[in-house]
Parts: sequence; C-alpha cells; structure tokens
Amino acid sequence: MPTIGREPRMTVFTRKLLIRCADVLVAFFIIVVTTGCHPDVGSLGPCAVCFAPSAALEGTLSGLVGSGLTLQNDSAAGFQISGSAANGTAVQFATAPFNTAYDLTVQTQPTNPSQTCVVANGTGTIGTSNVTNIVVTCTTNPPRFAYVATSSSNNVSAYTVDATTGTLAAISGSPYAAGNLPVAIAVDPTGTYAYVVNQMDATISAFTIDRASGVLAEITGSPFATGPSPTAVAIDSSTSFVYVTNGGAGTISVYAITAGSGALTAVTGSPFATGTLPESVAVAPLGGPVYVANESDGTVSVFNVVNGALTAAPGSPFAAGNSPRAVTIDPSGQYIYVANATAGTLSALTSSGAAIAGSPYTTGTDPYSVAIDPVGKFIYVANQASDDVSIFAIAADGSLTASAGPPFGAGTQPSSVTVDPTGNFAYVANTGSNTVSAYTIDATNGALAPISGSSFVTGAQPAAIAISD
Repeated sequence: MPTIGREPRMTVFTRKLLIRCADVLVAFFIIVVTTGCHPDVGSLGPCAVCFAPSAALEGTLSGLVGSGLTLQNDSAAGFQISGSAANGTAVQFATAPFNTAYDLTVQTQPTNPSQTCVVANGTGTIGTSNVTNIVVTCTTNPPRFAYVATSSSNNVSAYTVDATTGTLAAISGSPYAAGNLPVAIAVDPTGTYAYVVNQMDATISAFTIDRASGVLAEITGSPFATGPSPTAVAIDSSTSFVYVTNGGAGTISVYAITAGSGALTAVTGSPFATGTLPESVAVAPLGGPVYVANESDGTVSVFNVVNGALTAAPGSPFAAGNSPRAVTIDPSGQYIYVANATAGTLSALTSSGAAIAGSPYTTGTDPYSVAIDPVGKFIYVANQASDDVSIFAIAADGSLTASAGPPFGAGTQPSSVTVDPTGNFAYVANTGSNTVSAYTIDATNGALAPISGSSFVTGAQPAAIAISD
C-alpha cells in the first residue's frame, strides 16, 4: 500500500512541545512544525504550531484504464490517481484529521479513453483509525461517433457507433463541409472538438461536437491558417494544445485551444522546425513529449513541451526506417512505434529514441498508419499496398510479437486505422474503395473479425478516421 512518508523521530524537545500544546499525554503522532507559525499559539510562542493527527482514507480501485482521474476530499484541492497498476489492490486515496468528516468525490474524470468513475462509501467521519472500505469503480464510456475525413469530397462523413455491435450509421446532416483536400482529423479526449487538416488550403477546420447527436458545427474563426501542405494533426491529453505538421515547410505548428469555444491561437514561437517532410505527429500522455515522423529524413523528431511550446530533446532526431509514414505512442508513454512505408517495417523505440531489441518488425506492403488499443496490449498497422492489417502483441519491454496467421484483409488502399476507446472495435478507412472496414477485437490475442454490415460507405477517398466518445 502506498505510504505518505516517514514521520520524524520524536525528540525530548518535541515531546515537551506536544504536551504543552495538548495539555495531555497523547498516544498518537502529532507533527510539530517550527516555521511559519502564528504568534497566537498560547505559551508556545511565535515559533510552534500543533497539527492534528490524521488517518488514511483507503479502499480499492477497479476498472481504471484512462488517465487524469482526480479525486478530492471535502472540496479541497484535487489529487491525481495515475495509472492502472493499483486496480484491484488496496489504495490510499487521501488522509483526513482525526474525528473529522470526510467527503471523497471525483473532481476530474479520466480520458484516453473517456471513463466515468464513482466513489462508494466516500462520506463519513474518520474517527481515530484508518477508513478502509472506500471503493472507486471506473467504467469506460461507450464510443458514440466516428468521423472520416474524405479527401476528394472535401468534407467529413459522420456516423453514430453502436456500443454493442460496433456498426456505423450515418448522422443526419452528414457529410459536413471541410476545406480543400482534408487529409487528417483528430477528436479531443473529451469528445467536444474535432479538428480537420486541409492540405491544399493550408488550413485547419475546427468543429464543436454535439454530445447528444454527434452533429458538427464549425467554430467561429475557422478555418485557421497552418504552414504549407499540412499533413497530420494531434491533440494533447488535456485538450490544451493542437499540433499540426507542415509537410511543405518541415515544421510543426502549435495552437492553444480556447476553453469553451475550441478556437485556436498560435503559441509563441510557432511553428517549430522538424525534419524534412513531416508526415505524422503523436503526443505522449499526461503532458509528455511530442513525436514527429519525418518521411524524407527517415527520422523521428522528439520535442519536450512547456506550455505547448516545443524544444528538441537531446539526441533528436532519432533514426527510424525508410520513409517513416506514421508514429504512435503506447498508453504508458514508454514506447513509440513508427511505420516505415518503403521498408515495409515497424520500428519500435523507447521514449528516448533507443531501438528496442528485435526492431524493426516486418509488416505488410507500404505500412501507412498505426494504432494501439487503449491498454497497450496490441498494435495495428494498415498496409496500403497489400490491402490488409498487421497485428502485433506488445510485451512489457515494448518488443513485439506478430499475430499468428496472415494479416487481416481490409478494403482497397487502407490509409488509416484506429481503435475505439473501449478496445472492443477497430476501424480502417480505405482510400481506394471509399469505405470503412469495421472489426471486433479478440481481447485474448487481438485478432480481428469483420462486423456485420462492414464495409460502411464514406465520401470519396477517405484519408483518416477518428472515434469520439
């Protein structure tokens, strides 16, 4: 069980102070702090304050796979519960002074995937011993909408997603107009905003998402200018910043997201230099680095982030394979994976750029897009020239094992693959057949099985797909 820290050994002087504070001999720890005291602390003088002892608010946590879960006690400042390692084990959520009321609640729900966490037995009086029966249970919100950027139709096809079957149904009013040659799309982790990169216009179209219907509405001020020939877009896990790679300039543009409206404002210093022909961008969870695959360089640029602004990490850029076309990061932020288009391989690197043993791994022909399931068990690669999807299991050290059997068939020229936030379904946008292939995912081995009714019709030449919850 996590501990708060070790109390200092009680000295004779400390013991005397405690007796003078309480006027009784106490049988529990009291911490005495001798700085920053108020002068009205009785006969102890201006340099001693007595703090009431406290006990732990403990219990169990289950179902957490998202990030950013924040709890609070009695409306005090929130504190994050990070990672899923504590699922099913005893967890210390907070502490509270003896003989006081406590009220443990969720302040911020987790995202990536979006989840709803509830607290049971979170209210009471702590007494003089630990509370041990608190239960925090998290469930993943079902995906509700899918959005496909269709490059030749210059619009976005929108669908509802059946949470049980994974089937897609066109949303009333779809498709929605975008700019000229939309090639990439991203939805923020809260499912509130969608951003579409328009390559010929050198713009990014910004939309709000109606959480009930999935309908898109263009944000005031949209479209926003990018650099020349933008190629990809990503959003950080806190819905604070949007990152757009500019293939024609060898740069990445960074925008701050205006809370409440979704409008974009370029951050100071943007755009930032990348390698040659940046084709893909990914952002690590919880404010981690930004990764850019540079197709002409055969490299991956790694940037540290401060308030959205980028600084090249030591040693960056790092070598990948020939023509790296796509980059993604595992949910823990420890490993990055790069699809090398002309090499027909997938490079596996640590977050600091070092090659993982066994890398690179053979994929199908012309790997064009990569995606990882929400808990980091499996990775999927859409192979554009061989019209299929390669699957790998991810080991604890980041190394990969190819799925048994041949790759799984897709439509013609699969250009984008994504996994829904529950990890139950995978979707592939097929540029050559104007469809989306939909699959269920076997939780044991990651294998794909076509969903009834797949493939689903899109606009002309779908280039990218994103799932909103």
